[in-house]
Amino acid sequence: MSKGKAIVIAALCGFGLGAAFLAGFHVTYAKTSSNEYCMSCHIHTDADASWKQSVHVVNSSGTVTDCVDCHLPSETEPVRHFAVKTKMGAKDIFSKIFKDTDKIDWDAKGELEHAQKIVFNESCVNCHANLYPEGVTDEAVVAHLYYEEYEKKYNLQCISCHLDAGHYDPNYKHESMKTAPVAAGPVYEARAEVTAFADYTETVPGTTAAIKMIAVPGGSFTIGSPEGEAFRKADEGPQRRVEVSPFFMAEVETTWDQFWAFYNETMSEGRTPPAVIYANNSRDDIDAVSGPTPPFGAPDQGWGMGSRPAITMTHYAAETFCQWLSLKTGRKYRLPTEAEWEYAARGGTTDPYWFEGNPRKFSQEGFLRSVFKADTAGIARNAVYAANSGNRTQEPGRVAANPFGLKNMLGNVMEYCSDWYAEDAYKTLQDGAVDPKGPQSGSEYVVRGGSYASDAADLRCAARGSTRHDDWLRTDPQNPKSIWWYSDIKGIGFRVVCEVPDELK
Repeated sequence: MSKGKAIVIAALCGFGLGAAFLAGFHVTYAKTSSNEYCMSCHIHTDADASWKQSVHVVNSSGTVTDCVDCHLPSETEPVRHFAVKTKMGAKDIFSKIFKDTDKIDWDAKGELEHAQKIVFNESCVNCHANLYPEGVTDEAVVAHLYYEEYEKKYNLQCISCHLDAGHYDPNYKHESMKTAPVAAGPVYEARAEVTAFADYTETVPGTTAAIKMIAVPGGSFTIGSPEGEAFRKADEGPQRRVEVSPFFMAEVETTWDQFWAFYNETMSEGRTPPAVIYANNSRDDIDAVSGPTPPFGAPDQGWGMGSRPAITMTHYAAETFCQWLSLKTGRKYRLPTEAEWEYAARGGTTDPYWFEGNPRKFSQEGFLRSVFKADTAGIARNAVYAANSGNRTQEPGRVAANPFGLKNMLGNVMEYCSDWYAEDAYKTLQDGAVDPKGPQSGSEYVVRGGSYASDAADLRCAARGSTRHDDWLRTDPQNPKSIWWYSDIKGIGFRVVCEVPDELK
């Protein structure tokens, strides 16, 4: 055979092999991109059913959006597309073979925090090229203009506002709430009678709201954590011995039933701007006659209302609630100081938690946790946190009370304190200080207790956190942004304290 013929034959063979490979690749790619193939690993009938009820299937155009249209980057970026497809495919196959799919928390995987990892903006825009179609609402125009301007800067994602587009959720509302529920029960005519320093149940006149208040005895304690405490952070020291006067504190975090009573009585458009209040560093300027504007969507995230903790409200809204409650009852309600909060959380104990346990054994953090499971038995009955929450808030009755009779001081939702946050707040605090109130000014407030999404390391009694006001309003397209509701934080709430009247001291 001549050299020329050999080259031609080799070229034809190469072409044939290449064509066969491409054909096989195309068939394999098409098969592994089908909805049926996806569902062969994701054995979750609810996901399939909710997809078939979504606007990606039920719409006037008859267009059906398949799994890969949302859960893979656009094919216009082939390298990234196939890299993500390979990575996600390998992970799904591993889970199919080695995990019990019946034990996977599918509901948690439907929450925004997880969905953001497996849905891609460019895939959304690939179909929704026109963000201003005929008939779009003014509210949507404002939101989409904001998205176009700040998508890159704030890493905005379409599903932050359209979480139910791919999988229908009857509890998800993509609109402003028009009315709030009213709790069933009698409407109270008068406030509770309090004649002694003892537990009582406040009844809010003109509403169905009642708040169980626990009498917390005064005393001294050591605020902060010792240097040897596991997971200790620099802002938890140096430790100081301080004194706290007696006070009343709500048994549980402010519930939706209680917050909606405030909302339904006070919702209006007139109010004192928070800039005026914060500029003067005076909470007394808060306008407690007016109340929150309607929240966008379902502020409970579809998790349930009732006695679950109210969430997503701003510090300003929490303080206004306290002012309203004070006006309704004639007692002085407010947010706790940081010292009061830690004193109450400890319940007279001095260990990392008010119950027995080592933070290192409870924590899910660290390499060893990929080999040895964390001890959850000692903490799960006392706190709603990342390992047992299902990535959502829970009823306060799920956990035991601490020695003072308070529930959910650790976990469920982070709780606002009245103090401004400062990393070095304890350095300027003197031993023997009585009822310390923190720095005179600041830009963020103290939050305490951790949330349903927190690791056990962040549930320690001494663990401190702060608000992140701008970050928590990142996807709010309003100008000016809401002073009442946060758009980018779920695990935040508050509980009230009541000062002891002079006649009971």
